[in-house]
Amino acid sequence: MRIGKDLVAAAATPVVLGILADGESYGYAILQRVTELSGGELEWSDGMLYPLLHRLERLGHVESEWRHSSVGRPRKHYRLSAQGAAALAEQRKQWSIVGGVLDKVWPDGADGHRRPRLALGTE
Repeated sequence: MRIGKDLVAAAATPVVLGILADGESYGYAILQRVTELSGGELEWSDGMLYPLLHRLERLGHVESEWRHSSVGRPRKHYRLSAQGAAALAEQRKQWSIVGGVLDKVWPDGADGHRRPRLALGTE
């Protein structure tokens, strides 16, 4: 299934903040985690992730530090800041509201049948 660019873009910030809430990480590991968490349905590119990380850093949501790796070149490690934790909490509230609305407007099951609803003004 192809997930639309608008939905991917909308979900990118809370996904990255959520991953970093579990602990610091570096770009390639974040990309792998997104793929793993989505069961392979989301495969972000470097060109999508790094501009987002740089924006989150400018906003003060993440902090970074270059570290030497035992294999290969140095890696820039990212961690959630206190401001980023607050932003993540706000994102969770917003996505919870959106998810609740979608639960109410989408069919209840795979069979496509909607839940019965009472019309306004009736009992």
